[in-house]
Amino acid sequence: MVVYPEFRGRGSASIDTAARLEEARGLALAIGLEVVDAVAIPIREARAGTLFGEGQIQNIDVACNQGEAELLIVDGSLTAIQQRNLEDKLKRKVIDRTGLILEIFGERAATAEGRLQVELAHLDYQAGRLVRSWTHLERQRGGFGFLGGPGETQIEADRRMIRDRMARLRRELEQVRRTRGLHRSRREKAPWPVIALVGYTNAGKSTLFNRLTGAEVMAEDLLFATLDPTMRRIRLPGLDKAILSDTVGFISDLPTQLVAAFRATLEEVTAADVIVHVRDIANPDSQAQKNEVLAILADLGLLDSESDAPPIPIVEAWNKWDLLDEERAADLTEQMAVHPDDVIVPLSALTGQGCAALLETIGKLLTQGARLHTFVLPLSDGQRLAWLHAHGEVVSEDDAGEDERGPLRRVAVRLEPRELGRFTRL
Repeated sequence: MVVYPEFRGRGSASIDTAARLEEARGLALAIGLEVVDAVAIPIREARAGTLFGEGQIQNIDVACNQGEAELLIVDGSLTAIQQRNLEDKLKRKVIDRTGLILEIFGERAATAEGRLQVELAHLDYQAGRLVRSWTHLERQRGGFGFLGGPGETQIEADRRMIRDRMARLRRELEQVRRTRGLHRSRREKAPWPVIALVGYTNAGKSTLFNRLTGAEVMAEDLLFATLDPTMRRIRLPGLDKAILSDTVGFISDLPTQLVAAFRATLEEVTAADVIVHVRDIANPDSQAQKNEVLAILADLGLLDSESDAPPIPIVEAWNKWDLLDEERAADLTEQMAVHPDDVIVPLSALTGQGCAALLETIGKLLTQGARLHTFVLPLSDGQRLAWLHAHGEVVSEDDAGEDERGPLRRVAVRLEPRELGRFTRL
């Protein structure tokens, strides 16, 4: 059973109650749980010991018994004491939103890095909840003889073991991060631009990724179907090669442990040349989801106007356009006309409608700074001539006489500033 504590008098929530309950159902379904009921419970003031009032707890108990629910999911944050007290009163397992998301991540993480990040987040979460497991072992015993001095309690021993394990995991993750940094710097030296797909969980990023690359990344109607970043080569209009990156989906109230643990995964986004923000435009809560994504991008420093680095261009891919009725599609088309400065492409990753337009838009963004340059190179310098053909738009090429190096070729080529810099370093 899912209950959503709806706090009254705290201003308007970014996501409405019905959408929040539907999202909580989706999270439960993502790890194969059967949801018998999902209800919102209004709360004026949170109880320190149980979060809910006594009458509300009795109602939850009755509903759980009627639906034969073995597990209660509270779609909010519970303290360790609240979780223990609710379990005592309801005589069944209770987990909060953070615990549920951690369970999903633990089940889905496929790469070594993903597993390390999830385990670190799990341990961080459990460290504050040991009191629930060891209340019967808080006796101290140590030293020699019958009157032993104060020793280490079981809970202290467990905390120490968790701290040691977390320190070891952080060292391993730092090594992984350094390796990723090396790979990223190697990619930056290569002439290929990187396009990162970001968006709310279940917006259709992996389906779009598969459509554009011909890959077979797991793409299902599930929250957090993708946890580990995947990269593939694609061709774009005006560009021979680019790299497309699929990333983990964002979600409202992402556990703080996971925000920290998955920062390395999200670092791929910070190295992108273009960000494609995939939105589930058929979702009635699409605007609130957009705000959540932009908040996380801002947290990564990608929307900071005060930064010295130029902002990364963002393309909004309005996915699931095929699910809209005519009236809604007309309203959204009007919105696009009202905001001509926003780069928006309506599409359907499932049917392929609009995907060619998206590639063309990305190609234009990546080549809009290109300028025409003329180089005179010896014919024997095949490597640099081939590089210009592969990474620029060659407008003309003809003979330019001879010098001490032999026959010369004059090449007029359109290059991005970044490509020009790379060519001069060859």
